Amino acid sequence: MDDPKARPHGGDGQFVRSLTTAQRDAEAARLRSNGWTYPRIAAKLGFNHKADAYNAVKRVLDETVREAGDDLRALELDRLDGMYAAAMEVLEREHVTVSNGRVVSLDDGTPLPDDGPVLQAIDRLLRIQERRARLLGLDAPVKRDLTLTDERVAAIEALAEELAGP
Repeated sequence: MDDPKARPHGGDGQFVRSLTTAQRDAEAARLRSNGWTYPRIAAKLGFNHKADAYNAVKRVLDETVREAGDDLRALELDRLDGMYAAAMEVLEREHVTVSNGRVVSLDDGTPLPDDGPVLQAIDRLLRIQERRARLLGLDAPVKRDLTLTDERVAAIEALAEELAGP
């Protein structure tokens, strides 16, 4: 049943999931969540190898995590939009200076503008924009200039030897 020639392939020769294969993957994941072993899942669903059952479950888990991440990202972006709108309202509002509970006026009687809330709103808008850029991966990676001292090279070589083992 799991004949590679029978599975749909795209123009690049890569496996393309069909509704049938997606449903079988979902069933494999359901069975695995119920404690079934991969060999048992493979036998039940007609996979040729237990690795095929494992890969089916892995595909479902990968997609689930990706979809959940996309949903969470969209929720965070909506929240940031709301915060941005609220900060813009503060930025656009007229602010007057108050001292001891009274509005401070200029000699001609007009209220003295207070730039403090405007500057705070600008700072907040910038923080929201920075968070949005990080969330969407818009910022270029920061390049670091590393200097390899003899001590660091020795530590790296020792770690490589340790990882290589006997």
